[in-house]
Amino acid sequence: MYERELKKFRALVRKRRYILSIHALEEMGEDDLLDEDIEHVVLTGKIIERQLDRVTKERKYVFSGTGCDGEKVGVVLKLGPTDKAVVITTYREGE
Repeated sequence: MYERELKKFRALVRKRRYILSIHALEEMGEDDLLDEDIEHVVLTGKIIERQLDRVTKERKYVFSGTGCDGEKVGVVLKLGPTDKAVVITTYREGE
């Protein structure tokens, strides 16, 4: 499920064509996550849910995987208007 979107996000991350929102950066700081952890989740994890933003009607994709330390991490992304992946938020799963 969501194979096309998964391939698109992985290709963008491999090319480093992604941006981190301020909210994502704040959450990463609180959970001791690095860019490498986010990349690892996108490149090795899976999309577990697609959400529709009620206000903007944009589709967001929830990834689940592990960070570089092996701990479970969630990442929420969307495709931005400049054909870059936008990391909306991150979190350690189970916390």
